[in-house]
Amino acid sequence: MDNQENKFNFSEEEKAQEQIVEESKEAVVKDAKGLVNSTKQFLTGIFGFKQDTDRDATIDAIKADIPFKGATAWILICSIFVASAGLNYNSTAVVIGAMLISPLMGPILGIGMSIAINDIDTLKKSLINFAVMVVLSVLTAFLFFKFFPFKEDSSELLARTRPDIRDVLIAFFGGLALIIARTKKGTIASVIFGVAIATALMPPLCTVGYGLAKGAEAGVTEGSTGFTYALGAIYLFTINTIFIALATFIVLKLLRFPMQKYVNSKKRRNIARFATLVAIVVMIPATWTFIKVLRESGYQKDYKSFIKKNITKNDELWLRKSDLNMKDKILELDFFGELDDDIKNALENNLSDKSVYPNIYNFKPEFNGNNQRSYEIIIDQLDNAYQRLEEKDSLIANLNSQIDTLKIRIEKTTNTLDSDDFVLLAKDAKIQFSDLQYFGYAKMLESSDFKKADTISIARVKWNTTLSDSIMSLREQELNEWLKNELKIKDVIIKRN
Repeated sequence: MDNQENKFNFSEEEKAQEQIVEESKEAVVKDAKGLVNSTKQFLTGIFGFKQDTDRDATIDAIKADIPFKGATAWILICSIFVASAGLNYNSTAVVIGAMLISPLMGPILGIGMSIAINDIDTLKKSLINFAVMVVLSVLTAFLFFKFFPFKEDSSELLARTRPDIRDVLIAFFGGLALIIARTKKGTIASVIFGVAIATALMPPLCTVGYGLAKGAEAGVTEGSTGFTYALGAIYLFTINTIFIALATFIVLKLLRFPMQKYVNSKKRRNIARFATLVAIVVMIPATWTFIKVLRESGYQKDYKSFIKKNITKNDELWLRKSDLNMKDKILELDFFGELDDDIKNALENNLSDKSVYPNIYNFKPEFNGNNQRSYEIIIDQLDNAYQRLEEKDSLIANLNSQIDTLKIRIEKTTNTLDSDDFVLLAKDAKIQFSDLQYFGYAKMLESSDFKKADTISIARVKWNTTLSDSIMSLREQELNEWLKNELKIKDVIIKRN
C-alpha cells in the first residue's frame, strides 16, 4: 500500500516538473518571439519608408519633370556650356555648379516609373524627351569645343572616358537615393542635388561633344583618339542612365505603386507584356554591363598590382611604358635596355600565378627593349645635352662681346666732345656753378673682370676754398645731374683736384 502511494506521489511530482519545464519553454519561446517582434519593429521604424510614401504626388512630380521644352531646354543649354568650360578649364567646382542646374534626371526617372506602373504613354514621352535631351546636350558641347580656341585633354575630361565598377555602383545607389527621396512626402531637395552631382550625367555628354569635335577636326584616321573618347563617354552615360532607371523601377515595384488602369482588358494585357519586355531588355544590358565593367576592373587591379610588385620595386628594370590590351589579352611592356631570358621567364612565371593574379594570369606578356643599356642611353642623352649647353654658352659669350664693342663705338660717336664743345660746356658749367674754379671732362676705359671693357665719364673739378666740405658735396651732386642731362649720359663720376 505504501509502495503504491509512493509511486503515485512520484508520478505527480514528475508531472509537475514536466509542466514547469513546458511552461519555461513556452515562456522562453514567448520572450524570443517578443524580442524578434521588437527587433523587427525597431528595424522597420528605422528602415521602413512605405508609410512616408506619397504615391500620387510622386507620380505627378516625376511626370512634371519629363517635358523638355521652353525654359528647361535653355537651362540645359546653359548648363552644358558651363560644364564644358569647367571640363576644359579642369575645374571641378564649375562642373559641380553646372550639374546642380542641369535638368537631366526627369526623363530617366520617367522611363523607370512608366515601366514599373505599366504606363505606356508616359514611357513614350520619356523616351522622346530623353532622346531630345541627349542630342541637344551633345550638339551644344560639340559646338562649344569646335569653336573654342583652347582644346586640351584635361584630367576632368579623361576621367569620363573609361568607366569602371565604381561608376556602376554610384549610378545604381544614387538612383536608389533619388527615387526614395522622390517618393517621400516632402521631397528632399538636398538628396536630389547630391545625386545629380554623384551620378554625373552631364560631364559624359560634354565629353562626347569634345571627342566628336576633336575627331572631326583631326580627320577620320588621325582623329581616332577623339572618337574613342566619345565612345567611352557615351558608354559611361549609358551606364548611369540604365542603372538610375533600374533603381527607380525596383523601388516603385517594392513600394507596390498602383498599376495604370485601362478600360480595355486586352490592351491592358498587351501593355503589361510590353512593359515586362522593356524591363527585361533593360535588365539584360544592365547585367551585361555590370559583369563587363566588373571584369575590366579586375583586369586593371591585377595589372597595377603586377607592375608595382614586379617592375616598380625592381631597381634593375626601367619601364618606359606599358599597356594592357584587354581585348586580345596581351600585356605590353617596353623597357629601357634589353631583358635577358632569366628576367623574362621570371616575369612570365609571376604573371601566370593564378592565386596572385586571378584576373590576368592567362594574359600573354610582350617584352620590348633597346639594344643599349638604359644607363648608357641616359649618359648619351646627358652628354648631348651638355654639349648643346656649352655651344649655347659660347655663342652667348660671343654675342655679349660684340654687344659691348658696339656699345663702346656708339658711345664714342655720340658722346665724344671736341675742343669747341668742351669750351661751351665749361662756360655753361661756370654760369650754373659760380663757385667752380676748375673743370675738366674726359672718357676712360676700364675693365673690372679683365674680360670686357666699360666706358666711364669723369669730370674733375675744383671749388672755391671758402666752401665747406658739405657744401662742396651738395654742389657736386647738382653738377652730376646737370652733366648727365646736358651730355645725355647715364652716369658721370665727379672727382676733386
